[in-house]
Amino acid sequence: MSFGIALMLAACGAADKGESAASASANPVISLDTLRTVTERLSSDEFEGREPGSPGEAKTLAYLVERFQAAGLKPGNEGSWFQDVPLVELTAQNVSPLSFTGGKAPLSLAYGPQMVVGTNRVTPRIDLKDSEVVFVGYGINAPERGWNDYAGLDVKGKTVVILINDPDWETKNLEGPFGGRAMTYYGRWTYKYEEAARQGAAAALIVHQTEPAAYGWNVVQSSWTGAQQVADAANGHMDHSQAVGWIGLDQARALFASGGQDFARLAAAAKVKGFKAVPLGGVKASVSFDMNVRKHSSKNVIGILPGTSRADEYVLYTAHWDHLGRCEKAPDGDDICNGAIDNATGTAALVALAQANAKAGPTPRTQVFLAVTAEESGLLGSAYYGSNPVFPHARTVGGVNIDAMQLAPPARNVVVVGKGKSELDGFLERALAAQGRVATAEPTPEKGFYYRSDHFSFAKYGVPMLYFDGGDDLVKGGKAAGAAYAEDYEKNRYHGPADEFNPGWDWSGALRDAQVYYAVGRALAQSDAWPKWAPGDEFRAIRDRSRSGATG
Repeated sequence: MSFGIALMLAACGAADKGESAASASANPVISLDTLRTVTERLSSDEFEGREPGSPGEAKTLAYLVERFQAAGLKPGNEGSWFQDVPLVELTAQNVSPLSFTGGKAPLSLAYGPQMVVGTNRVTPRIDLKDSEVVFVGYGINAPERGWNDYAGLDVKGKTVVILINDPDWETKNLEGPFGGRAMTYYGRWTYKYEEAARQGAAAALIVHQTEPAAYGWNVVQSSWTGAQQVADAANGHMDHSQAVGWIGLDQARALFASGGQDFARLAAAAKVKGFKAVPLGGVKASVSFDMNVRKHSSKNVIGILPGTSRADEYVLYTAHWDHLGRCEKAPDGDDICNGAIDNATGTAALVALAQANAKAGPTPRTQVFLAVTAEESGLLGSAYYGSNPVFPHARTVGGVNIDAMQLAPPARNVVVVGKGKSELDGFLERALAAQGRVATAEPTPEKGFYYRSDHFSFAKYGVPMLYFDGGDDLVKGGKAAGAAYAEDYEKNRYHGPADEFNPGWDWSGALRDAQVYYAVGRALAQSDAWPKWAPGDEFRAIRDRSRSGATG
């Protein structure tokens, strides 16, 4: 049985200024066998969870080059398939309990079930001792919004306790000092640690709450225990805090009570502009651990289909090949986070899209197929490409990012992360119309997905990238069925050993989504348009500046 759906891109309207007639039609034949085979192979135990710097990486790279070559791609980096990405692997060992003394009652939090901790510093040992604890609300310093949780506060040498997400995340609409329900970058855990380091904090601890974090403690525990990757840096990241980590909600409540404070009251107060940080009654934090430090070079994999008449203009297809490697054991003893859906499926789609485009023949613009490393460690591979682009950002038209294909039956829609941000939406809507589907905005913008995948690394340099998830309105079962699929994946598989290949998966929905990726990318590669960011978008000015010096 073939699940192939012929995509015919609708004729371009007047609004699609500059788009060539050649982009008006495409008939993709996406290989279901490729999607299945590549996903199954990359997520097998043989690849050990595809951790950067592990034997699993070497196997992954060799397999991707083999598949890229067979698909018809050419090496994309001056004759090489690879772009070296300098990394440091940091593994915390002999982690002591995180202890709090000096309050009403001493606390000792266990590594794993109650707290996780690590460091970005490239150093063999961390000893945090008797560091005064201060609650800094959401830990945000945003002058343009008139908000500073660190105002009048000196946290040098201190441990800051921080809430996840933005102060207005519980708002039901998109109105508020930080975009209401939609998370801004200020809400991301990465920002919280960055700002704490800028303020001089010795340690930064985020309080885990499932709804504003968008995932349960199991995800925090599996992601933070074991080896961690950071970008290599000349200063060894010694300007970062000594220790960063998370503590459970119940443990946070106990900590605040020990410091003579009520967690719920202070958390509510932190939502209001003008909140002042609160020391926790003389409570002091201590934790220590050894660090196993290993410098290594991971790799992005780059293949291209050279363009014809405008070969110096580039269209990107991106997906991350890495996952977590060995992780926290499941009850059955399985300690391999195979990352079948996240993101063996996206990497398989990258290969299948390369195949389909090679068979369809060259396009005016060069098509770039980029499998990046270390996404799970904080978008490190794409960030490195962003700061060291193989193809100039000013000559990169835009593209699509593929992260975790949905293995649910067909849906009536796709869920666009960042809908309305750029003119790429028009390309997507035409591709979906050919399937009788629609694009809908993400229903949970508070989860901050826009800042959690590799498209963000390109957006920061002004390159518009389209990122969508499989639909949440299934043809059979509607939104209830879509919600049940999403809940099962997030609770039982996401970032855990249970994210394994399932021979019984229904690929029909994922195949339709892959065809949409093809249609969008192919239309961009055939077009002469340069999609813009929406007026007022945070990345518009960056793109305008980079394009002002470019021709074409």
